[in-house]
Amino acid sequence: MKEIINKKSIFLVVILCLPLIASAQTAGDADAVWTWILRNIFLIMAGAALFGVMISFGNLISKMLNHEKKQLMIERGIEVKESKAPRESFFKKMYDKAWSLVPMEQEGDIDLGHDYDGIRELDNRLPPWWVWMFNLTIVWGVVYVYIYHISDLGMSQKEEYVAEMQAAEEQRLAYLARQTTSIDETNVVALTDEADLAAGKDIYDLNCATCHGFAGEGGIGPNMTDEYWVHGGGIKNIFKRVKYGVPEKGMIAWKSQLQPESIQKVSSYILTLEGTNPPNGKAPEGDIYIPEEGTPTDEG
Repeated sequence: MKEIINKKSIFLVVILCLPLIASAQTAGDADAVWTWILRNIFLIMAGAALFGVMISFGNLISKMLNHEKKQLMIERGIEVKESKAPRESFFKKMYDKAWSLVPMEQEGDIDLGHDYDGIRELDNRLPPWWVWMFNLTIVWGVVYVYIYHISDLGMSQKEEYVAEMQAAEEQRLAYLARQTTSIDETNVVALTDEADLAAGKDIYDLNCATCHGFAGEGGIGPNMTDEYWVHGGGIKNIFKRVKYGVPEKGMIAWKSQLQPESIQKVSSYILTLEGTNPPNGKAPEGDIYIPEEGTPTDEG
């Protein structure tokens, strides 16, 4: 009966492992397997628990059937052979070695003579599994320090961060290189066409006037009509500030709502506000912006 149950157990294990095997074959690499395991960890644990319950239930049924069989044989006068003492299983042997417990009849040899309310203190050794795990952590630590902090085999977290940032910058530059008509803070020029400036004014009135005033006189935000700039003047600085915003001052990054062409138009319109001196102008903020000599003009 036990052989039948063991065969069924092996068959059940194989069945439970089939999804994982299929996933590994489909993914084709170890990363996909670990990803599948992490995503289905609770399902795997539930399956393992169910498997354990089924094995225990099967063993219980086997014992009950054997007991009933013996009782029936005794009632019919059939000689019942004494069952051999069960052979110690491999897992039981491994368990005993892992804990290295002293048999109860030998506890007197390790008794330290300290008795606390009937609780004796024994000089037990640390479990071998714990000692091996402790030694493994030491080896792991030494190898880790050597790989990531001494040798060039691995990168530290700081080095990984720098490498990721460099890779992202290379991807950004490659993307911009593919966009022949792309406008950003490195190549934007001020527009002077009346239609473009009119479109920029519409964008300004809709999105910027609430904080900077319809005439650029300032409000929650700084005055846009004087020659003082908090984050630098000129078309490139204005474009950059509109694009990325000033989160600490409550100004959002408009790049998520405006196209680069629209940001160029509204930035060009803002440049035309300088020197208009509207009424109720806010006091200057920042520094006077003076373009560097020898730099190309911002206008185009």
